Amino acid sequence: MQTANLQTVAGPGRARAALVAAFGLLLYGCSSPEPAKKAPAKAADERPPEVYRVAFDTSKGPFTVEVTRAWAPHGADHFHALVKTGFYDGARFYRVVRNYVAQFGIGADASMNRLWSSAGIPDDPVKEKNRKGTITFAMRGPGTRTTQVFINLKDNLALDKEGFAPFGKVVEGMDVVESLYNSYGDMAPRGSGPDPKLIETQGNSYLESRFPRLDFIKKAFINPAS
Repeated sequence: MQTANLQTVAGPGRARAALVAAFGLLLYGCSSPEPAKKAPAKAADERPPEVYRVAFDTSKGPFTVEVTRAWAPHGADHFHALVKTGFYDGARFYRVVRNYVAQFGIGADASMNRLWSSAGIPDDPVKEKNRKGTITFAMRGPGTRTTQVFINLKDNLALDKEGFAPFGKVVEGMDVVESLYNSYGDMAPRGSGPDPKLIETQGNSYLESRFPRLDFIKKAFINPAS
């Protein structure tokens, strides 16, 4: 994973632009450099409601996300498929950066990661802002959204123009999201947190041995009331 060399950018305006670009790259941890083109059949089995809720039972407590298809229909539909197939169950919040984002979406099982790494979705135009509490698919360029998502821990409006399209928001339990363990720091090279490539290939065994204090999702499910 490459990041912009901020030391070579002259002037505060260009430095801010480079910083945004670096953050954008860091919001994606998958190892595949090419846009994914083929999705598992299960991803297209069911079109979700226009608005639905996903309940997360985590090691820190529950929170609920409300998804609105009108905000980003490709993202909303894909997230629904991931939840319905249990992809996020057992997944760690592997990147929690205070006052920035809480990121998850690399599966607990390496074989599932291999399957879903090919489950790319088309880009959505950015209709909603990356405000605190919104949830957005991570990416590192056009056509690279697969399974990783992040919850904004503050208003990250600079991400809007980078193409990060929120598809929902936390409507209950934002205090739980803000309390997720964050002391391991950011991913390399900005910090000493987990290596997403190793999570992909080794699953939770890597995280349990090296980063045992990470919080995790016990179960994510579509709220029947939604």
